Amino acid sequence: MASLELAATYAALILADDGVEITSDKIIALTNAASVELEPIWASLLAKALEGKDVRELLSNVGAGGGAPAVGAAPGAAAGGAPAAEAPKEEEKEEKEEESDEDMGFGLFD
Repeated sequence: MASLELAATYAALILADDGVEITSDKIIALTNAASVELEPIWASLLAKALEGKDVRELLSNVGAGGGAPAVGAAPGAAAGGAPAAEAPKEEEKEEKEEESDEDMGFGLFD
């Protein structure tokens, strides 16, 4: 990451840590105070990307994940889990039916 991008990111993190609204003017003010000349377009793009988002919440959920449960998984769980066990079998069948590149005459080393 370039030093300008890093300086803008640090400025946004400083503002978020202080609980101050992240705006392009404030990002530019912080980078100028650090003797980094940041073009206003980059500060405005970063501010627009973070607009309305809780940066602290974003940072605390970086490692959290796992994805959303499948649609219909909840009714299966309530019925004893039988439908949830059937879902992976159907997915495996669909994957086997897909054609590979080799089947079409294209290979990795052709």
